[in-house]
Amino acid sequence: MRTRCLTILGLLAVACGAHAQSAPSGKSLAATIDVYVFPNNGQNASTQSKDEGECYNWAVMNTGSDPFDLQKTQSQQAQQTQSQVAQAQSSAKGAGGRGFVGGAATGALIGEIANDDAGQGAAWGAALGAMHSRRKAEAQSQQAAASAQQSGTQKQAATAEQITNFKKAMSVCLESKKYMVKY
Repeated sequence: MRTRCLTILGLLAVACGAHAQSAPSGKSLAATIDVYVFPNNGQNASTQSKDEGECYNWAVMNTGSDPFDLQKTQSQQAQQTQSQVAQAQSSAKGAGGRGFVGGAATGALIGEIANDDAGQGAAWGAALGAMHSRRKAEAQSQQAAASAQQSGTQKQAATAEQITNFKKAMSVCLESKKYMVKY
């Protein structure tokens, strides 16, 4: 029985040691969101941790924002913007071929009417049609990419503002509990 207890205690000690090594660098809840807190009234670590948790919840309720959710949203918005930009750029790639075909048909018709040389007219029409279509598609692609980029930037700015407002709310709560706070 005694051996079994010692074995269990040994396993617990090893498990606790492994857990301590895998834990984060000892950052508090506030520090993980870049809010730095110093106890002005000599509050101990457990009191500070409890106060930070209460103020975090208070700030979530009063701002309607949770910074951990907002950070995920920012990441998703950035990925969505990159996807939209890539999609806009790839849509221009097939435009030259479509213009080539349309231009060839138009050039053949004009060549036949103008100087009875449909082949030469088709060649000129194809070349001009491809160039025109590609330029038009590239302009549209650049405009769509710029629009997606601007939209993404606006969304990220709004999210950053929500995070700042959350930090302000949490700071007000912590300051009321006699902590010095900087973010």
